[in-house]
Amino acid sequence: MIKAGIIGATGYAGAELVRILTGHKEVEIKWLGSRSYIGKKYASVYQNMFELVEGDCLDDQIGELVDQVDVVFTATPQGYLASVMKEAYLEKARFIDLSADYRFKDVDVYERWYKIEHPSAQFMKEAVYGLCEINREQIRQARLVANPGCYTTCSILTAYPLIKEGLIDPDTLIVDAKSGTSGAGRGAKTGNLFCEVNENIKAYGVTTHRHTPEIEEQLGYAAGRPVTINFTPHLVPMNRGILATEYASLQKKTDGSLATEAEIRAAYQKYFEKEKFVRVLEPGVMPETKWVEGSNYTDINFQIDARTGRVILIGALDNLVKGAAGQAVQNMNLMFGLPETEGLLMVPLFP
Repeated sequence: MIKAGIIGATGYAGAELVRILTGHKEVEIKWLGSRSYIGKKYASVYQNMFELVEGDCLDDQIGELVDQVDVVFTATPQGYLASVMKEAYLEKARFIDLSADYRFKDVDVYERWYKIEHPSAQFMKEAVYGLCEINREQIRQARLVANPGCYTTCSILTAYPLIKEGLIDPDTLIVDAKSGTSGAGRGAKTGNLFCEVNENIKAYGVTTHRHTPEIEEQLGYAAGRPVTINFTPHLVPMNRGILATEYASLQKKTDGSLATEAEIRAAYQKYFEKEKFVRVLEPGVMPETKWVEGSNYTDINFQIDARTGRVILIGALDNLVKGAAGQAVQNMNLMFGLPETEGLLMVPLFP
C-alpha cells in the first residue's frame, strides 16, 4: 500500500483528494493536514465523510510528518511548499503540489505574476509539469510534480494537438473560459457569496490572470517557440466545471489552403485516441460541463469557421477532478507504477 499524506486537506481540492483516495485500493491515507482545523475530526469538517474517514486534522508541520508517508499532496495556497521545501524531504517522499510553486522553469515569471518571492527556486528545474497526457514518461521518474491548474489543463489540452501539428497560428489564440465557484476555494470572500454569484456572470483577472503564463509556457513547448495568447476567465454560478472556448486562425499551408475538418480531427486522434481521460466528441457535439462533472474526463471538440479562416475549439472538465485532485492522483499512479486509471474511473454525475 502507498502511504499518502495531504496538506490542505480541508480545502475543496484537498477534500476531493480525500474522496478519491478513500476509494483507491492501493492507497492508505496516513494523515490529513489542515492549519485551519487542527485537532478537529475530519468528518466534522466534511460531514459527508462521517464513518468513512477517521482521524483528526493535524498541523502542516511537514518535517514531522514526511517520515510517515511515500507521497505528500500539497493542496495549499501559492507560496506554502516553496517556503518549506528541502532536499531532505524529497529524499524521504515524493511530492505532488497542487499550487503554482513549481509549474514554471523561470523563477522571474513566477515572481512577476504571483508577486511572491520564491525561496526554493533550485527545485524548479527538477519539477515535472504534471499534465499526464503530455509529460507521462517524465512524471514516472519525478520526485516533485507540479500539478497543473484547472483553467490551464483545459486550455492546453484543447489546443495542444493543433499547435503541435502546426495547424493553427498560436499567437492568434484567444481563450475565453468559464469556471464554477469552487475554483476560487473555500475561504470566505464577499465576491463568492451566494447573493454575489447567483444570477450573475463576471470576467476577472482580465489581461492579468496568473494562469496566462502557464498556458503560454506549455503551448510554447508544443510550438517550439514562445507563444503569446489572450486569456480571460469568467466566474459563473455553478459549483463545478470549466468550459474553455478557444479561437485561433488556421495556419496557411504552402499552397495557401487551410486545414480541413478531417485533418484537425486526425490531429486530435493522433494525440488523444489512446488517452482514457480525454474524449474527443462526435462531429457537431459540443462539450458541456455537466457531461464531465465528478469525473476525471476532459471533453473536447471543434468547429471550423470557413468564413473567417478560424477554428473554434471547446473543452470541458471538472475543475476539482481533472483540474486538480483527479489529475494529482493520475500523477501519483504514474509515479508509483500503478495503472494510470486506478481510483479514477468515476462515471460523470448527471444531472
